[in-house]
Order: sequence, then C-alpha cells, then structure tokens
Amino acid sequence: MLMPAVYMMQVYDRVLSSGSVSTLLMLTLLAVFLFGVLGALEWVRSQILVRVSTRFDLLLNERLYQVLFKQALLSGGKSSVQPLGDLLVLRQFLTGNGLFAFFDAPWLPVYVGLLFVFHTTFGMTAIFSSILLIFLAIWNERATHDDLEQANKVSVENANVTARNLRNAEVVHALGMVPNLLSRWQGKQQQLIMLQAVASEKAGLITALSKTFRTTVQSLILGLGAWLALDKQISPGLMIGGSILLGRALAPIDLMIAGWKQFLSARTAYSRLNLLLGQFPEEPERMPLPKPRGFLKAEQAVVIPPGAKTAVIRGINFTIEAGAFVALIGASASGKSSLARAMLGVWPTANGVIRLDGADVAQYDRNTMGDCIGYLPQDIELFDGTIAENIARFGQLDSEKVVAAAKMAGVHDMILHLPHGYDTEIGGTGGLLSAGQRQRVGLARALYGDPVLVILDEPNSNLDDVGEQALARALAQLKQRGATVIVITHRVGVLNLVDRVMVLNEGVLVLDGPRDEVLAKLGQRQPQPLAASQQGARP
Repeated sequence: MLMPAVYMMQVYDRVLSSGSVSTLLMLTLLAVFLFGVLGALEWVRSQILVRVSTRFDLLLNERLYQVLFKQALLSGGKSSVQPLGDLLVLRQFLTGNGLFAFFDAPWLPVYVGLLFVFHTTFGMTAIFSSILLIFLAIWNERATHDDLEQANKVSVENANVTARNLRNAEVVHALGMVPNLLSRWQGKQQQLIMLQAVASEKAGLITALSKTFRTTVQSLILGLGAWLALDKQISPGLMIGGSILLGRALAPIDLMIAGWKQFLSARTAYSRLNLLLGQFPEEPERMPLPKPRGFLKAEQAVVIPPGAKTAVIRGINFTIEAGAFVALIGASASGKSSLARAMLGVWPTANGVIRLDGADVAQYDRNTMGDCIGYLPQDIELFDGTIAENIARFGQLDSEKVVAAAKMAGVHDMILHLPHGYDTEIGGTGGLLSAGQRQRVGLARALYGDPVLVILDEPNSNLDDVGEQALARALAQLKQRGATVIVITHRVGVLNLVDRVMVLNEGVLVLDGPRDEVLAKLGQRQPQPLAASQQGARP
C-alpha cells in the first residue's frame, strides 16, 4: 500500500538526480513485484470473505427457515420471508467493497505517523483532514439513520401486505378490488419513496462534500509540499509522496461515507435477524420418543389462539383411547379447529396439557412425529409441485405408498385422467383442481404412510356424492387399521361411522360419550350445534 508513494519519492530523489537507468529499472521491478503481491493479497482477502459469507449463510439458513414457520404458527400466519432477505443483505455486504474500508481504516494512524516523519506540517494536515472526514461520516449517520430505518419498515410492511393480497387474487379480481388496493399500496409506496429520497439527498450532499474536500486537500498538500521544497525543508520526492500518502490515508474514510447506506442496511438486517433468533432460541436436542399408538388425553387444557387474549378452549378434560373413532361437533366458533391444532401441537396450551401416549405433545420431535400424523385442515393448502410430491409430503417418493393413499382417498382415477397423472404440476392454490379435488388430494396426503393419529377438519365440506362415498370408505379402512381418528364435522352423515361423539360449546366440552347416547340427548335438548347441522345437511 505504501509502494506508490515510495516509488514516486525514489524516482524523483534518486533517478532524476542521478540519471541512472539501472536504478529506475530495479525500482520498477521491485514496485511491479510488490504490486503483484498486493493484488494477490487483495484476491485472497476477497476469497476469504466469500467463504465467510457462504459459511455464515450455511450456519443460519436452516435454523432461520425453521424459525419462520415457528413465527407463523405463533403469530397466526403473519410471518414474512423478510428474514431470508436480511440474510442475503448481510451476505452481500460481507463480500462487497464497503467492508474493505472498515478493514483499511485502522491503518490511518500509521499513514499519519509517516506523514509526520515527512514533515510536521504534513502530519497536522492529515490529522485535520481525518477529523473533518470523520465528522462528515458521523453527520451522514445521524442525518440518514432515522429516514432509512423508517423506509425499511415501510418497505417490509408494504411487501408483506402485497404478498397477502396476492394470495387472494381471485377474490380481488372478482370483486373489483384492485383499484382500492392499488391506492393503498401507492400511498405506502409514496411514503417509502419520500423517505428514501430524503435520505439519498442528504447522503448525496455529504458524499459530494467529502469527495470534494479529499480531492482539494490532496491538491493543496501538493502545493504545500512545493512551498516546503522551495524553502529547502523537504525534497521534491517527499512532496509527491506526501500527496499520494495522504490520499491513501483518507481513502478508507471516504469509501466508508460512500458505502454508508449499504452498511446501514446490513446493520438493520443484522438487528432484525438478531432479534428474531433471540425470540426463538435454538431448541436442544431431545431423546426421540417411541412411535405413538394414538392415545390422547387432555388435562385442564386451555388454548389461546396466537395473537389473541381470550381462551377459546377453557379447562377441557378428555381421554381418547388408541384406535377410537370420534366425532367432534359444535356450533361455529365453538373451538373445534382450535382444539384440533392443540391436539397436534400446532398451538401450545396456555395452561394444562394435552398428552399423546402419556407425553406432552409438544415434547415430540415434529420431524419424526409427522410420519405418524394425518391432518386435513379446514382450509386446504397444497404446495407448488407435483400431485405425487404433495401426497408424499415432499419426502422421498414411494410410488406404492402414494398410489395406496390416493386409492384410499378415492382420488386415484381422477389423478390418472389429469394431463400428466401423478406428475401433474399444481400451484399452491391447487391450479387446475376444483375445491373438491383439492380436498381429496389433501385427504390422500393425510392418509399417506399409515398414520396412527388422523384428525380431519370438515373433510366433506367440498365433496359431492362420489367424494362423500370415497370419504366413507377411507374412514372405514382407517377404522380397520386401528388408527385413532377424530373427525370435525357439521354434517350428520359422517356421524354414522363414529363410535363416540364429543360436543363443544364456547370452548367447553358439554357432552361426551357413545354416539347413540349423545345424539339422543341432543335430540331431546335440540341445542344449536347439532340442530343447525341437521338442518344444513337435509336435502
């Protein structure tokens, strides 16, 4: 780094005064060699940073991906993919030129010390220039920090809202909501543009001032050196070397000011990631529990939905033996789906506990327990990929198991009639599949791999007569296998297949027992849950 200044000093002081070509040749060869070493070291440093950034990503991406799903579960699906973007920002900053300025800046005292060796006036000029540029850097930080931080928040919020709106594109288009949503988006976007514009204007002014000052002081120190050389206080070589050395000393500070926006973005991304990972600490490894048999027990279980303050399940107690076939019924908003999520460990209990084979359901390793669980949510969500991949839960494709699950769900023939059969690509919303077909593919996914605990939430809400018959056959096969099955339904047709009925009302288990006894009590009392269900189910 010092070689340009040293080379110029030697050329002016030795070569020009002696007229020695051999001296010039040896100095040039030495300079070229050292420049080659400098280039090699720069390349090595960049390669180290590339590997550091890659390692950084590899250490965090798996945990961060899992944390996003945990955040979505505990926030009611309000998670965003912004943390993955933050990880990308950090990785790009680690490999960018802006970081080099922070590595080079600590050498500033060395350069200033050498300038004092050249001449005291050079050293004083370097100190004054450094202090002024550091002041400009601090000014840049304080002038742009709030605006950029607010702009980042608005950008993230706007992106999340837009993503949620796009997931409901059909409703938006059908109801003509695009202009209204566009107006709201433009309002946020204008706010974002204004904040970024203000920050960029401030940063641009400060960057221009720093570059102008650095260029000016580099030229002025050359004039100062000429005056000192004329006064015989320094040699002409020191005059040139001092100018080059001052430029080298001030360059990192100037580069830091120019790259301050990227540094602030990286710092903000780091803060968000640090906060997120702090909220979801890494879980310790647990001893794997044996495969469950399907025995469920609730002990004073209280369930509060994520983001809510009121319990939807209040001190519920029940025992479901392995292999039991249970219907869970009740009026809308009575807590049926919430209880199902708690049984699966999707939502934690706020008080009490729900046990699976004696262990708190939250103690099971979800990655290994998932193969033992079958779950069909009320809102069917398929994923981008083939039908076979969706049924196989995106694990290793076992064609025999995939076909067996599809046949059990009564969807095998329908899949064969699709353009590419089981290899047909579908989107997250099901693509070319109807609502009933999506529900049956979701049922096949729930039945895949012979699960021991199956929870079906309104499995026949979108089914026609053929689908209802296929569902009845699937439930009969599950009963023969000895799986524990819990069906949440509003339709009385499914009740003919179950052995036991549990009735929820406002989060409380009001009736529980053999099917015929419970239905008889409901017939006498005519409560709203079943009465409404029967009326809705009658043709």
